[in-house]
Amino acid sequence: QVQLVESGGGLVQPGGSLRLSCAASGFAFSSSGMSWYRQAPGKERELVAVINTFGHSTYYADSVKGRFTISRDNAKNTMYLQMNSLKPEDTAVYYCKAVRILTTYWGQGTQVTVST
Repeated sequence: QVQLVESGGGLVQPGGSLRLSCAASGFAFSSSGMSWYRQAPGKERELVAVINTFGHSTYYADSVKGRFTISRDNAKNTMYLQMNSLKPEDTAVYYCKAVRILTTYWGQGTQVTVST
């Protein structure tokens, strides 16, 4: 059974940090491209960051570049998103996505709220 389980979300003040995790099981994680998306209330889901299978190549949306870092540990079947200098506009549900060949898997999401 394929599972992507996000964790690490929560409430944080502006300027704070959070580390999201995405634990994968039931498919070939190490040969899957992985990414983080987010969806704010009333907005479309948007791409946040992408990492290739070996973690050597990454991509970031302009809105998070320099503040967020995507990484993965293939030995633990886990992907991470380190989020620093958080802003209220980073408030959203964050989802992880896996793509292998022509198959896409999504997690259920974790809520991140940046507020005083």
